[in-house]
Amino acid sequence: MHRSVPTPSCASRLALLVIALLCALAPASCSRPPAKRTVVVYTSADQQYAEQIFAAFNAAHPDILILPRYDSEATKTTGLVERLRAERDNPQADVFWSSEVFLTQKLADEGLLQAWESEATRNWPASFRDPQGRWYGLAARARVVAYDPQRIKDPPRYWRDLADPRFKGRVVMADPNYGTTRGHVAAWFVLWGPDKATEFLEALKANDIRIVKGNSQAAREVAQGLADLALTDTDDVWALQRNGHRIALVYPRHGDRLGHGTLFIPNTVSLVAGRPDNADARLFAEYLLSSECQQLLNESDSHNIPILPREQLDAFPTDVRYIVPDPLMVNPAQAAAVMDAAMQAVDAILLSRASKSNSGPKDDR
Repeated sequence: MHRSVPTPSCASRLALLVIALLCALAPASCSRPPAKRTVVVYTSADQQYAEQIFAAFNAAHPDILILPRYDSEATKTTGLVERLRAERDNPQADVFWSSEVFLTQKLADEGLLQAWESEATRNWPASFRDPQGRWYGLAARARVVAYDPQRIKDPPRYWRDLADPRFKGRVVMADPNYGTTRGHVAAWFVLWGPDKATEFLEALKANDIRIVKGNSQAAREVAQGLADLALTDTDDVWALQRNGHRIALVYPRHGDRLGHGTLFIPNTVSLVAGRPDNADARLFAEYLLSSECQQLLNESDSHNIPILPREQLDAFPTDVRYIVPDPLMVNPAQAAAVMDAAMQAVDAILLSRASKSNSGPKDDR
């Protein structure tokens, strides 16, 4: 006997349709993992090294997503500083991780960085912190002269030696309006006073110094035989040595007094003013200051120098190449105060009349 299957009523069919729609929507709305908490980080640290730090932090805090914005080599730090200034009324970054300290100080003076303190920062070394807690210093680099050891047998012992006629036409430096070169020139104005610093710029100009885009390019010019000496940072030299290039460095002094040796330039970390309170941003900032982070930066190809005392580090670097014999720390507030005047002198002396010669280096005699 044949039995007919009852036909669902309109109400039943409507109920089934609603259930089907809910089931179809469920994977999109219910099975999606919760959105990660985010921290926006502006950093002028070299991307290859910064990414190592971000990865280490994320391994310990997988629920926090770091959203980085990097600066270019040619405009190191300065580009991000101008972005932070432009965003003053609507800041987008939570954390500013700078590869230097002097422009960080200027941002602090302009009210763009907020004061903060925690258990991690309470006893931070006085030379590596803002008195008001608006920035803290971490792993440092040193300003050095890179040179070709086959062509230069007697490298300069003092920065002023670069004006010696025997080095004429053989020296390159990065554009002083950017990066650590900018801070270094400002340091000359602090240490030597504006008159002697300006005289040194004039002497460099008379010695046919050439200006290139960045510190890494300056160091590469030595490695490629296009120059014999370059004003640059330690990490640029270490990277070229690792890749098999013939290049060495020397730690020139700024004077004969103890403490007037090689300029030490730390990284800095700050919290951007005007952003909503973000505990995750503080957590990342504290991670940058940790011994783990500073050791990672020291073990990277940059070989940044930890600023924490030995007893706070599991493994203090012992390779003599990475230990600055007489480090110099210039007061960042003083350097920031003279920076505009220093850049005006640079523009008038070096950049408007800088040698455009691309001729190769001369023999060492």
